[in-house]
Amino acid sequence: MNDLQKELKNFKPTKEFFIGIDSDGCAFDTMELKHKECFCPNTIKYWNLQKISKYARETWDFVNLYSKNRGSNRFLALVKVMELLAERKEVLSRNVEIPDLSELKTWIDIETKLGNPALIEYAKKVSNPVIATALDWTLAINSDVSDMVHGIPPFPFMKESLKIISEKADVLVISQTPVDALQREWDENGISEYVKIIAGQEYGTKKEHLQYAALGKYPADKILMIGDAPGDMKAANENGVSFYPINPGFEEKSWEDFYLESSTKFFNGKYSGEYEKSLTSYFNSLLPENPSWN
Repeated sequence: MNDLQKELKNFKPTKEFFIGIDSDGCAFDTMELKHKECFCPNTIKYWNLQKISKYARETWDFVNLYSKNRGSNRFLALVKVMELLAERKEVLSRNVEIPDLSELKTWIDIETKLGNPALIEYAKKVSNPVIATALDWTLAINSDVSDMVHGIPPFPFMKESLKIISEKADVLVISQTPVDALQREWDENGISEYVKIIAGQEYGTKKEHLQYAALGKYPADKILMIGDAPGDMKAANENGVSFYPINPGFEEKSWEDFYLESSTKFFNGKYSGEYEKSLTSYFNSLLPENPSWN
C-alpha cells in the first residue's frame, strides 16, 4: 500500500452517504477527444503501426470507446489492442509485425498501481526496450492531453447533481486517469470543492479506491459508484455496493435522470433492487464484447 492508498484508507466519513464518480466520459465529455487525438496517434507513432493505421485506429477506438473494455487502464487497453490487431486478417495479410508486449504484461502482473510513477521506477530497474517505449508512449499521451484537452465543461446536469449530492454524501473522484489531469479538469470547472479526494491511477484500481475509502465506513446500501464503463460497474459489484450508469451516447439523459429521480431514490433507500437492475440491464446492452470485424 503506497502513501496515496493510505490517504484513502485514512479517509474518515463526514456525511451519511458515499458516492464515487468517474471522470472521463462520465463527468466530462472528454473520451472521444482524448482517445482519438491523443492516445491513438501516439500508439501508432510509438509502436510503429503506420502501415496499418486505419486498423489500429479502428481497434483502438473499439477497445477504449465502443466495447465492454471502455474505460480500461491505458496499459491494459494497449495490450488488448495489440492482441486484437494480431488476430485481424487485414493486419496478417500486410505482414506487419505487432509488438511483443510480454515484458509490459510482466509489469502489469506484478504492479497494482498501473500509472506513470510506477512505470518510471520499473524502467530504471529493468532497462528493457519495450518498457522504455511504453514509458515514452504514456508520457507523450499525458503531454498531448495537457496541451489539447481544456475548456470542456461537465455534462449538463452533472454539476447540478454534484451540488445536491455533496450536501448528503462524501464524494470522491474514482478514475484511472492520472491525478494531474483530473485535478486540472476539476479545478478548471470549479467543481473540485465538492469532492473530498481526487483519486486517479496512482491510487490503484477503482476497486481499491472504493474498498479503501468506503468499505466498513458506510453501510453498503449507502455507497454508490457512478460511471460510464463496465469497469466502474465491476468495481461496484466486487465491493458489494450500488452502481449508477452514465450510458455511453446518452450521457446528458443519464445525468438528468440522476438529478431528477435516481439521486432521490438513493438517499431514500429505494435505489437498489429492481430499479437498479433495470438501469444496469440497459447499460449492459449498449456495449458489445466482440468487435464487428470478427
